[in-house]
Amino acid sequence: MSEAFEKFSFDTEFDNKGSIAFQAQRPKRLFPAEEVEQIRAQAYAEGERAALASIAAQQANALGQIAAACAQALPRLAEVAHEHRQGSAALSLACARGIADAALEKFPQAPVLAALDALAREIDAQPRLVVSADPALAENLQAVLEDAARNLGFDGSVVVRPDGAFGRHAFTLDFGDGQAAFDPAQAAGRVTLALEAALAAEGLHAEPLIPGSES
Repeated sequence: MSEAFEKFSFDTEFDNKGSIAFQAQRPKRLFPAEEVEQIRAQAYAEGERAALASIAAQQANALGQIAAACAQALPRLAEVAHEHRQGSAALSLACARGIADAALEKFPQAPVLAALDALAREIDAQPRLVVSADPALAENLQAVLEDAARNLGFDGSVVVRPDGAFGRHAFTLDFGDGQAAFDPAQAAGRVTLALEAALAAEGLHAEPLIPGSES
């Protein structure tokens, strides 16, 4: 199988009379200053364009990596924020219980008197008001309730019954047509359940902790 050979070309060719028929242009050895400056400027511009293109590609790649990292981090950040809310809620409840317990120890009769005042219209026409309470709370409560009832215009009798089945500071008011009850432990439990339900419903889709951190 024969191979194709590349035809050799001469830089200079002569005709039959010995004159130069063709002569390849020789590369320049010397360049004018203006042309050198033009070539330099062109090379600089091409290098600058190449460098800018490389930088833009690197920036795009870096932004892509940042976006991917954020996409991976955001779910975990949402979990951390949710855990923070749960911890803050638990701390708030603990503080509230501590304050409420201290207030009840300081003013144990205040909830009973507040309940009596709120029920003034309901008990106004009743012949008797029966108060069942924690034995520690029931002690010395008779005279206080009688004075409070008189100030509210209640003409019936007030009966205070200690009941060991009641928790600390708990009581009920029985006025014939209705009843009202208060138990600090049960009230705290209901608040806790309501808060836990709200946090569970909110889940990982709550508002950001820092305003304006999401757009």
